[in-house]
Amino acid sequence: ESPVPLDQFLSTNARNVQALLSCGRFPINVDLLRLLPSLRLVVTPSAGLNHIDLSECHSRGVAVANAGSVACCDVADLAVGLFIDVLRKISAADRYVKQGLWASKTSYPLGSKLKGKRIGIVGLGSIGQEVAKRLEAFGCSISYNSRNQKKSFSYPFYSNVVELSANSDALVICCGLSDQTHRLINKEVLLALGKEGVLINVGRGAIIDEKEMVQCLVQGDIGGAGLDVFENEPNVPKELFALDNVVLSPHRAAFTPETLTSMREIAVGNLEAFFSNKPLLSQVIDD
Repeated sequence: ESPVPLDQFLSTNARNVQALLSCGRFPINVDLLRLLPSLRLVVTPSAGLNHIDLSECHSRGVAVANAGSVACCDVADLAVGLFIDVLRKISAADRYVKQGLWASKTSYPLGSKLKGKRIGIVGLGSIGQEVAKRLEAFGCSISYNSRNQKKSFSYPFYSNVVELSANSDALVICCGLSDQTHRLINKEVLLALGKEGVLINVGRGAIIDEKEMVQCLVQGDIGGAGLDVFENEPNVPKELFALDNVVLSPHRAAFTPETLTSMREIAVGNLEAFFSNKPLLSQVIDD
């Protein structure tokens, strides 16, 4: 809570700091790392790592530990929930009833069947695998795009996201944000998804070209979207507010009381392991 600027505060008070708890508010980049010459560990209670320069940490001998896979089930649950909501128009129907429109109108638009949908998952890591498991149980077929083909899974693999999108009824974004995935879901991918296609994002907002997505939704070039993350949070494009085929969530996929407790425990456990010269519980390997 010091009124002193961050760089001045760190250079004066933190030169002997060995471990840093990073909640994502400030980027852990070369400028910050230069101010912490004794730093040997960065712990983040989140699974996402886009606020940490992993290669710079590696080159400086700074280990990084995150929340591992503790939140993957909660994130997958919300991804599937958003998908079902968009298909069956649950949130829109809730508004319809609460606004008293049921009594004054004769019909409500039909939703879409979940069983048989072709699901394209972008990022078949721990979250993507949990999404696949859940949607398979609903009778959906799964295909995916990832950095590398996962030999342990029989799902069809697409190295090209446009091809994945063209062969999917819904795209579920589960990958992390990096230089390689920044705006990976661009206009070409969205148009390939098509007028009935649904986009679900529980990754990071900047993985999608948000401006193009909004335009595609407004113009009806894609069928709908369920979004937990946005490019400039908490600022959400206002054009989305009036669309009944769009379901919005305030970046809460990973946050349940149970998972927050687990995140806290693993963060403390990593710090205890570090200062006891024991292996970290969830060290991130920069590949």
